[in-house]
Amino acid sequence: MNVQKLECVSFRNLREIAIEPCGGVNVIFGDNAQGKTNLLEGIWLFTGCRSFRGSAESELINFNAKKAKLSLSFHGSGREQEAALEIEKGRAFSLNGIKLRSSSKIIGEFLAVVFSPVHLTLVKGGPSERRRFLDTAISQLKPKYAVTLASYNKALTERNILLKDCFMHSELTELLDVWEERVAFYGSEIIRQRIGYVNALSRFCEDIYGGISSKKEKLSVSYSENCPAFGKDKQEIYENLKNLLFASRKNDLPTGFTSVGPHRDDLSISIDSVPARAFGSQGQQRSAALALKLSEAAVIRDFTGEQPVALLDDVMSELDLSRQNYILNHIKNWQVFITCCDPNSVKNLKYGKAFEIRNGSLV
Repeated sequence: MNVQKLECVSFRNLREIAIEPCGGVNVIFGDNAQGKTNLLEGIWLFTGCRSFRGSAESELINFNAKKAKLSLSFHGSGREQEAALEIEKGRAFSLNGIKLRSSSKIIGEFLAVVFSPVHLTLVKGGPSERRRFLDTAISQLKPKYAVTLASYNKALTERNILLKDCFMHSELTELLDVWEERVAFYGSEIIRQRIGYVNALSRFCEDIYGGISSKKEKLSVSYSENCPAFGKDKQEIYENLKNLLFASRKNDLPTGFTSVGPHRDDLSISIDSVPARAFGSQGQQRSAALALKLSEAAVIRDFTGEQPVALLDDVMSELDLSRQNYILNHIKNWQVFITCCDPNSVKNLKYGKAFEIRNGSLV
C-alpha cells in the first residue's frame, strides 16, 4: 500500500497543493502552523475514518471557500487506484470514478496508521480514548464492525431513554427486554471483536516497545471489561451480557444510564506490570503510544497482507537518540510520512524525500 499522489484544494490552509511522495520515507518539514499536519490529515481521511484531530467537517474547509476537494492516487489490493473526496455539508467519496453511497464504503480500501501528539491520550487519557482507538483500528480491518458499532450505540441510546421514562412510568419496564436484547446482541459482537484484536495487538506490542526502550522495559496490553461478560464464543458473551443488563436495572433506573457493556470497557496498558497512565514518565507514555500505533500497523499487515501507510506527526520530539533511531530503522521498509520543524531531526535517514511546506504550499 502506498500513496503515489495527493492533491488538495481549499483543505484547511492547503489552498492548492500536490505532492508526489517516494515509496519510502517522506519528511514534511517547516515552521509551526504551516500545514504539515493538515497534509497528513488529508491522507488519513481516505481511510474513511474521522479526522484524528477530532475536527468537525466545517473546520476542514478553508475559510475563503465553500468546499474542499482532495484526490488520492494510490497502489492497493495489487492495482493502481484513484479516490476523491469532496467536503461541503458532509463528506462525499468516489473510488475509481464511482461515487460511493456513504463514507463507510471507502473503509478498508486505503489503509493507514497515524500517530500524532493527540494520541498520547491513548495512555494519558480516559477509557473513551482507548475504546476509540480499538474501534477505529478494527473498523479498518472489518468495515462491517463500524455498522455493528453504530447499531449498538443506537440500541444503547434507546435503552437509556427508556430508563428515564421507566423511572416515572414503571409500566414501561417490560419494554426494557427488547432493547436489552439488542444491546446484548450487538455488544457481544463488539466485545468478541475487541478481545480478538487486543490479543493480536499484544503479540507485537512487547517486541516493538522492547525495541524502542532497548529491552529495558516491558509493555503489556489486555482488554478490561468493567463488568466481565467473557465467554468462549459470541453466544456465551451475549447471554452473560444480557444477564448483566437485567441485573443492573435497579442501579440504572435512577440514573437513566446503562452501567454495563462495551461502552464502559477499557484497554489496560502497563509497563513492567505498573499502569502506564498513572506511573509512566512522559517518555514512557509517548513510547507506549508509539508502540501501540506501530503494532496496529503490524496487525493490519498480518490480517490483510498489505503494509499500511504510516503517518507520523511530530513523532521525534521528546524521544532520545536511541529511540529515534529505532523508529527510523523499524519503518525503513514502509511508505512513511514524518512531519517535523527541523529536517535535521531525521538526519539519520539515508534514503527518502524531503518536502518543505510554507503557508500551505510546498516550497
